Amino acid sequence: MFTSICNYLHEFHFVTVLFRLILAMLAGGLIGYGRAKKKRAAGFRTYMLASIGAALAIMLSIYEYEMMHGLWAPIVAQVGEKFDAARYAAQVIGGIGFLGAGTIIALDHSQVSGLSSAAGMLVCVGIGMTAGCGFYSCLICGVICTVFVLDVVPPFETALKRKIRNITLVMEFNDINDIDTIVGTIQARHVQIFDIDVERTEFDGSNYPCAVFTLKLDKENTSHSDMLSSLAELPCTYSVHEIIA
Repeated sequence: MFTSICNYLHEFHFVTVLFRLILAMLAGGLIGYGRAKKKRAAGFRTYMLASIGAALAIMLSIYEYEMMHGLWAPIVAQVGEKFDAARYAAQVIGGIGFLGAGTIIALDHSQVSGLSSAAGMLVCVGIGMTAGCGFYSCLICGVICTVFVLDVVPPFETALKRKIRNITLVMEFNDINDIDTIVGTIQARHVQIFDIDVERTEFDGSNYPCAVFTLKLDKENTSHSDMLSSLAELPCTYSVHEIIA
């Protein structure tokens, strides 16, 4: 019974076309739902539409291939037309770039947001193509892996980044001359300073100067929170926070 159902779903007709489109829509929606909950640029409907579009492109290539070797075969033989079924997939993967680029946003302090959403869009298109060509086992594995990476891995990634020795801090302080006090506090904790980038001074019309500090913590003291606390306790500090890419 199971084998006959699998064989039926691998055929190419109206029922399987509808099934594959619905499957692509559900798979894209499952991935996009997690992004929508996190208020990402590409959310529920975006992922669903991208997956449906990829499935349509693949099924269009299958349809043309079947027709050119079936109903249209006499005309094709007469005209000598050649068909490359892989070109649709190549165009879909290339075309998704502009949509993914729209989710990438440049933020303050040289930060970039939206890379995970753009990568998720690319994966979602691949999942849609697997649904369109009826590669169901690959689709299931792809959805499970993608949901795991996007929804389960981030807390572990953040915890790992907080344990590494490199740290980037953004500080606002009372006066530009307070940098010497801040540097002295950092060096007193045996922390190596890689770079200091003054992004804003009081002469820019802002209330407080701002600088980005790129540091490497001491081997015996790798606590990011302790470093933040030490700088936050300085009388000259207005605000301090860590940049976690």
